[in-house]
Amino acid sequence: MSELVIRFCVGGAIVSAFALISDLFKPKTFAGLFGAAPSVALASLALVISKQSTIVAATEARSMALGAIALLCYAWLVSWVVMRFRLPALKVAVPALLVWMGVAAGLWYAVLGSIE
Repeated sequence: MSELVIRFCVGGAIVSAFALISDLFKPKTFAGLFGAAPSVALASLALVISKQSTIVAATEARSMALGAIALLCYAWLVSWVVMRFRLPALKVAVPALLVWMGVAAGLWYAVLGSIE
């Protein structure tokens, strides 16, 4: 239970800090981007470092980076298909999840295969 409270407090503080930083940028739509992913990732990594080790945190950080690359590929594909073919976003986004999973699995396999 205390781990959950720590995660909540650290995450809330970091979300607030990123929200303040995001107010400096235009357009304001960046606020959600800066407020969500980086703050949750930093809170998780801080908790892992305090509870486990920096090696485990490095592994998690690497996994987060690979997931972000897969998300970028997914977002690019969805936006390109929606803009190019004028299809509804939901009809493109749901099947494109397979691309996200495929890229993430491929990157995971490529990185894991090179380590072991």
